[in-house]
Amino acid sequence: MDIIKPKKRPLIKHPLMLGGAALAFVAFTSTLLLLPDSAYKVEREQLMLGTVQRGDLQVVVDGYGRLRSDKQTLITALTAANVEKIMLRPGAEVQSDSIIMQLSNPELMRDLDAAETSLEQEEANLRRLVLNNQRDVLAEEAILAELNSNYQVIKLRREAEDELVKSGVVSQLTYQTTVLRQEQMKKRVDLQKQRINHLRKVAVESELIQREQINQAQTQLQSIQQRTDRLTVRAGLDGILQRLPVELGQGVDPGQELALIGSETDLLALVQVPQSKAEQLEVGQPAEIDTRREKVEGMVTRITPEVRDGNIEVEIAFSAGAPESARPQLNVDARIFTDTMEDTLFVERPINVQRHSEANLFLINENGEEAALQPISFGEESGRYIQITQGLSEADRIILSDMANFNEAEHIQIID
Repeated sequence: MDIIKPKKRPLIKHPLMLGGAALAFVAFTSTLLLLPDSAYKVEREQLMLGTVQRGDLQVVVDGYGRLRSDKQTLITALTAANVEKIMLRPGAEVQSDSIIMQLSNPELMRDLDAAETSLEQEEANLRRLVLNNQRDVLAEEAILAELNSNYQVIKLRREAEDELVKSGVVSQLTYQTTVLRQEQMKKRVDLQKQRINHLRKVAVESELIQREQINQAQTQLQSIQQRTDRLTVRAGLDGILQRLPVELGQGVDPGQELALIGSETDLLALVQVPQSKAEQLEVGQPAEIDTRREKVEGMVTRITPEVRDGNIEVEIAFSAGAPESARPQLNVDARIFTDTMEDTLFVERPINVQRHSEANLFLINENGEEAALQPISFGEESGRYIQITQGLSEADRIILSDMANFNEAEHIQIID
């Protein structure tokens, strides 16, 4: 039995209807292509919006850094040694006489014993020299005493012969001989006195030389003693042990760092600020230091001219002393107040907009459903806000988001 298949009816019954449909499609496509820029659409929740405000805008330069002790002591090794004991670790509170570590150097101890022996020997030499000098002077004084005695005897004899020679009892020859002997004895006495004076000067000079030898020995001993004492490493300052770059058993060389001690109360903030903001900074400007627990007033005390990694370092001192939460090496944020602009327009800084620049941004209309490009001029910036110098009025709303995907659009629709 044959099955009859029904014929399919065409969707468009007449060729004219097919042509009309084609024309309608072309017209619709053309309409889409000719739509204005407002056909660009974006969801409201994807946008960051900002409202123009009027008021006083404080120009702020932000920075970040750490707290550092204003008073610091860097302890270095005076001599080669080995780390024998470590008593304290970084973070420990220390007094000036707190022992941080003990070093050892057997050779230095031998030098200390030798220096002590050398000093004792020089002091003994001085005592021996003084005794010898005194002995020599006494011996010469004994000779002088004997000469003086002989001189007095001859003097008395000449005085007696003065009368006897007149009466003829003593011959003129005998008298002249006595006078000559008196003069010779007088010269011997004078020479002996000169000898004793010279001997005393020599004794004084020799003792001074020996005392200089003692001083040199004492200086040598003090130098070695100082290096020996520094084997016991003490803090030397009340504060906190901030750094200890050595380990137990490690050998250290002269001049090598052993520890860094910093005061716990005299603190400064060392803040990194972008080089581009350097022209706004001056010593004496007020600042605010954020320790993450509290915000404290400060003042700029120093600005370094050196640029490192695109930043300059600014030193900020606490105006009323460091807070309780402040500790050396604590990470902090800082705000430096460089100027105040009174009664000005400002808005949250849009993406990719810099101070003292111009940009075309989307200004939202009153009903909030459309936005059109608007040329805007900007002035100073303050934290997350930036000054508006031209192009906007108070209460205007703009799109802060990055609108790079809408570069060709002059108008966009905002949909919910």
